[in-house]
Amino acid sequence: MKDGRARTRDARAERIAEFVAPLRVEPGSKVNLSKDFDPARKAGIKSRKEGEELLRSGVVLLADYQQRLAAEGSHGVLLCLQALDAGGKDGTIRHVMSGVNPQGVHVANFKVPSAEELGHDYLWRYGRRLPRRGEIGIFNRSHYEEVLVVRVHPELLDRQRLPGKTKGKKKFWRRRYREINAWERYLTDNGFRIVKVFLNLSKEEQRIRFLKRIDVPDRNWKFSAADARERTRWDAYQAAFSDMLSATSTPWAPWYVVPADHKWYARICASAVLSHTLIDIDPRFPEIDDKSRHELELEKRQLEDEAPSGAARDPYAESLSLRGLRGHRDHQGHRGDRRRAR
Repeated sequence: MKDGRARTRDARAERIAEFVAPLRVEPGSKVNLSKDFDPARKAGIKSRKEGEELLRSGVVLLADYQQRLAAEGSHGVLLCLQALDAGGKDGTIRHVMSGVNPQGVHVANFKVPSAEELGHDYLWRYGRRLPRRGEIGIFNRSHYEEVLVVRVHPELLDRQRLPGKTKGKKKFWRRRYREINAWERYLTDNGFRIVKVFLNLSKEEQRIRFLKRIDVPDRNWKFSAADARERTRWDAYQAAFSDMLSATSTPWAPWYVVPADHKWYARICASAVLSHTLIDIDPRFPEIDDKSRHELELEKRQLEDEAPSGAARDPYAESLSLRGLRGHRDHQGHRGDRRRAR
Protein backbone atom coordinates (compact mmCIF):
# COMPACT_ATOMS: atom_id res chain seq x y z
CA MET A 1 0.00 0.00 0.00
CA LYS A 2 1.31 3.45 -0.91
CA ASP A 3 1.88 6.05 1.77
CA GLY A 4 0.26 9.50 1.68
CA ARG A 5 3.30 11.14 0.09
CA ALA A 6 3.38 8.61 -2.76
CA ARG A 7 -0.35 9.02 -3.40
CA THR A 8 0.05 12.81 -3.51
CA ARG A 9 2.96 12.46 -5.94
CA ASP A 10 0.95 10.14 -8.21
CA ALA A 11 -2.07 12.47 -8.16
CA ARG A 12 0.13 15.45 -9.02
CA ALA A 13 1.74 13.54 -11.88
CA GLU A 14 -1.68 12.60 -13.23
CA ARG A 15 -2.91 16.22 -13.12
CA ILE A 16 0.17 17.45 -14.96
CA ALA A 17 -0.17 14.71 -17.59
CA GLU A 18 -3.80 15.72 -18.19
CA PHE A 19 -2.81 19.39 -18.45
CA VAL A 20 -0.10 18.87 -21.08
CA ALA A 21 -1.97 16.26 -23.15
CA PRO A 22 -3.82 18.82 -25.36
CA LEU A 23 -0.48 20.52 -26.11
CA ARG A 24 1.18 17.37 -27.44
CA VAL A 25 1.50 16.81 -31.17
CA GLU A 26 0.60 13.18 -31.69
CA PRO A 27 3.36 11.39 -33.59
CA GLY A 28 2.33 10.71 -37.17
CA SER A 29 -0.37 13.38 -37.20
CA LYS A 30 -0.64 16.03 -39.90
CA VAL A 31 -0.49 19.50 -38.38
CA ASN A 32 -2.08 22.66 -39.71
CA LEU A 33 -0.82 25.14 -37.16
CA SER A 34 -3.39 27.89 -37.80
CA LYS A 35 -6.31 25.45 -37.50
CA ASP A 36 -5.18 22.94 -34.91
CA PHE A 37 -3.79 25.15 -32.14
CA ASP A 38 -5.21 28.37 -30.65
CA PRO A 39 -2.47 30.85 -29.60
CA ALA A 40 -4.86 32.54 -27.13
CA ARG A 41 -6.00 29.40 -25.30
CA LYS A 42 -6.00 29.56 -21.48
CA ALA A 43 -7.56 26.16 -20.65
CA GLY A 44 -9.99 27.39 -18.01
CA ILE A 45 -7.47 29.35 -15.91
CA LYS A 46 -9.51 32.43 -15.09
CA SER A 47 -6.95 35.05 -14.16
CA ARG A 48 -3.29 35.92 -14.38
CA LYS A 49 -3.09 35.85 -10.56
CA GLU A 50 -4.29 32.25 -10.51
CA GLY A 51 -1.82 31.45 -13.27
CA GLU A 52 1.11 32.97 -11.39
CA GLU A 53 0.26 30.91 -8.31
CA LEU A 54 0.32 27.77 -10.45
CA LEU A 55 3.65 28.80 -11.94
CA ARG A 56 5.17 29.23 -8.48
CA SER A 57 4.06 25.70 -7.60
CA GLY A 58 5.61 24.47 -10.82
CA VAL A 59 8.90 26.19 -10.07
CA VAL A 60 9.07 24.47 -6.66
CA LEU A 61 8.37 21.11 -8.30
CA LEU A 62 11.09 21.67 -10.91
CA ALA A 63 13.62 22.61 -8.23
CA ASP A 64 12.91 19.34 -6.40
CA TYR A 65 13.25 17.20 -9.51
CA GLN A 66 16.35 19.03 -10.73
CA GLN A 67 18.05 18.21 -7.42
CA ARG A 68 17.17 14.54 -7.87
CA LEU A 69 18.33 14.59 -11.49
CA ALA A 70 21.72 15.99 -10.45
CA ALA A 71 22.08 13.52 -7.57
CA GLU A 72 21.23 10.47 -9.67
CA GLY A 73 23.50 11.57 -12.51
CA SER A 74 22.29 9.10 -15.15
CA HIS A 75 19.98 11.25 -17.27
CA GLY A 76 20.27 14.64 -18.94
CA VAL A 77 17.40 16.79 -20.19
CA LEU A 78 17.43 19.08 -23.20
CA LEU A 79 14.67 21.70 -23.52
CA CYS A 80 14.37 23.03 -27.09
CA LEU A 81 12.47 26.32 -27.37
CA GLN A 82 11.28 27.49 -30.77
CA ALA A 83 9.21 30.57 -31.59
CA LEU A 84 8.99 33.50 -33.95
CA ASP A 85 10.42 36.86 -32.87
CA ALA A 86 8.70 38.20 -29.72
CA GLY A 87 7.39 34.72 -28.94
CA GLY A 88 8.59 34.92 -25.32
CA LYS A 89 11.51 32.49 -25.24
CA ASP A 90 13.74 34.61 -22.96
CA GLY A 91 10.93 35.32 -20.48
CA THR A 92 9.93 31.66 -20.41
CA ILE A 93 13.48 30.62 -19.51
CA ARG A 94 13.80 33.35 -16.88
CA HIS A 95 10.52 32.58 -15.09
CA VAL A 96 10.29 28.79 -15.43
CA MET A 97 13.87 28.20 -14.29
CA SER A 98 13.84 30.89 -11.58
CA GLY A 99 13.92 28.44 -8.67
CA VAL A 100 16.41 25.86 -9.87
CA ASN A 101 20.11 25.65 -9.07
CA PRO A 102 21.89 27.62 -11.82
CA GLN A 103 24.85 25.24 -11.63
CA GLY A 104 22.64 22.50 -13.05
CA VAL A 105 21.13 24.50 -15.92
CA HIS A 106 22.91 25.71 -19.04
CA VAL A 107 21.37 27.91 -21.74
CA ALA A 108 22.73 27.94 -25.29
CA ASN A 109 21.78 30.66 -27.77
CA PHE A 110 22.42 29.97 -31.43
CA LYS A 111 23.08 32.87 -33.75
CA VAL A 112 24.42 32.97 -37.33
CA PRO A 113 26.87 30.05 -37.68
CA SER A 114 30.57 30.87 -37.67
CA ALA A 115 33.06 29.85 -40.36
CA GLU A 116 34.26 27.01 -38.14
CA GLU A 117 30.71 25.76 -37.61
CA LEU A 118 29.95 25.93 -41.32
CA GLY A 119 32.97 23.71 -41.91
CA HIS A 120 31.20 20.85 -40.11
CA ASP A 121 27.88 19.06 -40.56
CA TYR A 122 24.86 21.17 -39.57
CA LEU A 123 24.26 19.30 -36.27
CA TRP A 124 27.86 19.63 -35.08
CA ARG A 125 27.50 22.96 -33.28
CA TYR A 126 24.37 21.77 -31.46
CA GLY A 127 26.02 18.56 -30.31
CA ARG A 128 28.81 20.59 -28.69
CA ARG A 129 26.31 22.37 -26.42
CA LEU A 130 24.36 19.36 -25.18
CA PRO A 131 23.88 18.97 -21.40
CA ARG A 132 25.82 16.45 -19.37
CA ARG A 133 24.14 13.74 -17.31
CA GLY A 134 22.46 15.31 -14.30
CA GLU A 135 21.97 18.65 -16.08
CA ILE A 136 19.14 20.49 -17.80
CA GLY A 137 20.23 22.14 -21.03
CA ILE A 138 18.15 24.76 -22.81
CA PHE A 139 18.46 25.59 -26.49
CA ASN A 140 17.11 29.10 -27.08
CA ARG A 141 16.40 28.34 -30.71
CA SER A 142 17.81 24.98 -31.67
CA HIS A 143 18.76 22.58 -34.43
CA TYR A 144 15.24 23.15 -35.77
CA GLU A 145 16.44 26.43 -37.22
CA GLU A 146 17.96 24.18 -39.90
CA VAL A 147 14.47 23.29 -41.17
CA LEU A 148 12.83 26.64 -40.37
CA VAL A 149 14.80 29.79 -41.13
CA VAL A 150 17.00 27.87 -43.57
CA ARG A 151 13.89 26.61 -45.35
CA VAL A 152 12.31 30.06 -45.51
CA HIS A 153 15.67 31.44 -46.68
CA PRO A 154 17.04 28.65 -48.93
CA GLU A 155 19.92 30.92 -49.97
CA LEU A 156 21.44 30.11 -46.56
CA LEU A 157 22.13 26.61 -47.81
CA ASP A 158 24.82 28.03 -50.09
CA ARG A 159 26.93 28.85 -47.03
CA GLN A 160 26.74 25.24 -45.87
CA ARG A 161 28.57 24.13 -49.03
CA LEU A 162 26.56 20.94 -49.39
CA PRO A 163 27.31 18.58 -52.27
CA GLY A 164 24.77 18.48 -55.10
CA LYS A 165 21.71 20.62 -55.73
CA THR A 166 19.41 20.95 -52.75
CA LYS A 167 17.35 24.12 -53.02
CA GLY A 168 13.61 23.71 -53.23
CA LYS A 169 13.63 19.93 -53.19
CA LYS A 170 11.07 18.37 -50.86
CA LYS A 171 13.12 15.21 -50.52
CA PHE A 172 15.98 17.29 -49.09
CA TRP A 173 13.81 18.53 -46.22
CA ARG A 174 12.37 15.07 -45.66
CA ARG A 175 15.94 13.81 -45.33
CA ARG A 176 16.74 16.49 -42.76
CA TYR A 177 13.68 15.53 -40.76
CA ARG A 178 14.85 11.90 -40.76
CA GLU A 179 18.35 12.90 -39.69
CA ILE A 180 17.07 15.03 -36.81
CA ASN A 181 14.69 12.28 -35.66
CA ALA A 182 17.52 9.75 -35.74
CA TRP A 183 19.85 12.06 -33.79
CA GLU A 184 17.21 12.64 -31.12
CA ARG A 185 16.54 8.89 -30.94
CA TYR A 186 20.25 8.27 -30.42
CA LEU A 187 20.37 10.85 -27.59
CA THR A 188 17.24 9.43 -25.96
CA ASP A 189 18.61 5.87 -26.10
CA ASN A 190 21.69 7.14 -24.28
CA GLY A 191 19.74 8.73 -21.41
CA PHE A 192 19.16 12.26 -22.71
CA ARG A 193 15.53 13.28 -22.88
CA ILE A 194 14.47 15.85 -25.48
CA VAL A 195 11.69 18.27 -24.50
CA LYS A 196 10.48 20.28 -27.51
CA VAL A 197 8.29 23.34 -26.95
CA PHE A 198 6.97 25.59 -29.69
CA LEU A 199 5.62 28.92 -28.41
CA ASN A 200 2.69 29.57 -30.72
CA LEU A 201 2.17 33.33 -31.15
CA SER A 202 -0.59 34.95 -33.21
CA LYS A 203 0.27 37.51 -35.88
CA GLU A 204 -1.73 40.22 -34.10
CA GLU A 205 -0.02 39.60 -30.74
CA GLN A 206 3.37 39.76 -32.44
CA ARG A 207 2.38 43.13 -33.95
CA ILE A 208 1.42 44.44 -30.50
CA ARG A 209 4.68 43.24 -28.93
CA PHE A 210 6.73 44.82 -31.73
CA LEU A 211 4.95 48.13 -31.17
CA LYS A 212 5.68 47.93 -27.45
CA ARG A 213 9.37 47.44 -28.21
CA ILE A 214 9.27 50.61 -30.28
CA ASP A 215 7.14 52.65 -27.85
CA VAL A 216 9.04 51.78 -24.65
CA PRO A 217 12.57 53.28 -24.74
CA ASP A 218 14.01 50.57 -22.49
CA ARG A 219 12.89 47.97 -25.03
CA ASN A 220 14.09 49.67 -28.20
CA TRP A 221 17.20 47.50 -28.21
CA LYS A 222 15.05 44.39 -28.63
CA PHE A 223 13.62 45.53 -31.98
CA SER A 224 15.37 45.53 -35.34
CA ALA A 225 14.36 46.11 -38.92
CA ALA A 226 15.15 42.45 -39.57
CA ASP A 227 12.25 41.51 -37.25
CA ALA A 228 9.82 43.47 -39.42
CA ARG A 229 11.23 41.93 -42.60
CA GLU A 230 10.78 38.41 -41.24
CA ARG A 231 7.17 39.27 -40.36
CA THR A 232 6.44 39.69 -44.09
CA ARG A 233 7.22 35.96 -44.43
CA TRP A 234 4.61 34.97 -41.85
CA ASP A 235 2.80 32.48 -44.10
CA ALA A 236 6.05 30.81 -45.14
CA TYR A 237 7.04 30.35 -41.49
CA GLN A 238 3.61 28.97 -40.58
CA ALA A 239 3.95 26.39 -43.35
CA ALA A 240 7.49 25.50 -42.22
CA PHE A 241 6.36 25.14 -38.59
CA SER A 242 3.42 22.93 -39.62
CA ASP A 243 5.66 20.61 -41.66
CA MET A 244 8.27 20.50 -38.88
CA LEU A 245 5.71 19.57 -36.23
CA SER A 246 4.18 16.91 -38.48
CA ALA A 247 7.50 15.30 -39.42
CA THR A 248 9.47 15.47 -36.15
CA SER A 249 7.00 14.84 -33.33
CA THR A 250 8.05 11.31 -32.39
CA PRO A 251 7.22 8.92 -29.54
CA TRP A 252 10.70 9.49 -28.08
CA ALA A 253 10.74 13.28 -28.58
CA PRO A 254 7.24 14.72 -29.11
CA TRP A 255 6.50 18.38 -29.76
CA TYR A 256 4.32 20.48 -27.45
CA VAL A 257 2.59 23.50 -28.96
CA VAL A 258 2.17 26.11 -26.22
CA PRO A 259 -0.32 28.99 -26.63
CA ALA A 260 1.87 32.09 -26.32
CA ASP A 261 -0.45 35.09 -26.65
CA HIS A 262 -0.63 35.25 -22.84
CA LYS A 263 2.93 35.13 -21.52
CA TRP A 264 1.94 33.98 -18.04
CA TYR A 265 -0.02 31.05 -19.49
CA ALA A 266 2.82 30.07 -21.82
CA ARG A 267 5.16 29.90 -18.81
CA ILE A 268 2.77 27.63 -16.93
CA CYS A 269 2.59 25.31 -19.92
CA ALA A 270 6.36 25.19 -20.40
CA SER A 271 6.83 24.46 -16.70
CA ALA A 272 4.23 21.68 -16.84
CA VAL A 273 5.79 20.07 -19.93
CA LEU A 274 9.26 20.06 -18.37
CA SER A 275 7.87 18.74 -15.05
CA HIS A 276 6.00 16.00 -16.91
CA THR A 277 9.25 14.83 -18.47
CA LEU A 278 11.14 14.86 -15.17
CA ILE A 279 8.32 12.99 -13.42
CA ASP A 280 8.44 10.39 -16.18
CA ILE A 281 12.21 9.98 -15.71
CA ASP A 282 11.59 9.73 -11.95
CA PRO A 283 15.18 10.39 -10.81
CA ARG A 284 16.00 9.15 -7.32
CA PHE A 285 18.55 10.09 -4.69
CA PRO A 286 21.21 7.34 -4.60
CA GLU A 287 20.96 4.83 -1.75
CA ILE A 288 24.19 3.94 0.01
CA ASP A 289 25.24 0.38 0.81
CA ASP A 290 25.71 -1.08 4.30
CA LYS A 291 29.46 -0.47 4.28
CA SER A 292 29.04 3.21 3.42
CA ARG A 293 26.29 3.58 6.01
CA HIS A 294 28.56 2.12 8.69
CA GLU A 295 31.27 4.60 7.71
CA LEU A 296 28.74 7.45 7.98
CA GLU A 297 27.81 6.32 11.48
CA LEU A 298 31.48 6.32 12.52
CA GLU A 299 31.92 9.85 11.14
CA LYS A 300 28.72 10.96 12.85
CA ARG A 301 30.00 9.79 16.25
CA GLN A 302 33.30 11.57 15.66
CA LEU A 303 31.51 14.83 14.88
CA GLU A 304 29.21 14.42 17.90
CA ASP A 305 32.21 13.90 20.16
CA GLU A 306 33.63 17.23 18.94
CA ALA A 307 30.63 19.19 20.29
CA PRO A 308 31.73 22.01 22.67
CA SER A 309 30.73 21.82 26.31
CA GLY A 310 27.04 22.62 26.71
CA ALA A 311 26.29 22.36 22.97
CA ALA A 312 23.96 19.78 21.47
CA ARG A 313 25.81 16.77 20.11
CA ASP A 314 23.62 16.82 16.97
CA PRO A 315 21.40 19.93 16.79
CA TYR A 316 19.66 18.85 13.59
CA ALA A 317 18.68 15.40 14.90
CA GLU A 318 17.42 16.93 18.15
CA SER A 319 15.29 19.48 16.29
CA LEU A 320 13.73 16.64 14.26
CA SER A 321 12.98 14.73 17.45
CA LEU A 322 11.33 17.77 19.02
CA ARG A 323 9.20 18.38 15.93
CA GLY A 324 8.17 14.74 15.90
CA LEU A 325 7.24 14.88 19.59
CA ARG A 326 5.15 18.02 19.08
CA GLY A 327 3.39 16.40 16.14
CA HIS A 328 2.60 13.31 18.20
CA ARG A 329 1.21 15.45 21.05
CA ASP A 330 -0.91 17.46 18.62
CA HIS A 331 -2.25 14.24 17.11
CA GLN A 332 -3.07 12.86 20.56
CA GLY A 333 -4.77 16.13 21.47
CA HIS A 334 -6.95 16.00 18.37
CA ARG A 335 -7.90 12.40 19.15
CA GLY A 336 -8.86 13.42 22.70
CA ASP A 337 -10.96 16.30 21.36
CA ARG A 338 -12.81 13.93 19.06
CA ARG A 339 -13.44 11.48 21.86
CA ARG A 340 -14.86 14.23 24.13
CA ALA A 341 -17.03 15.44 21.28
CA ARG A 342 -18.59 12.01 21.04
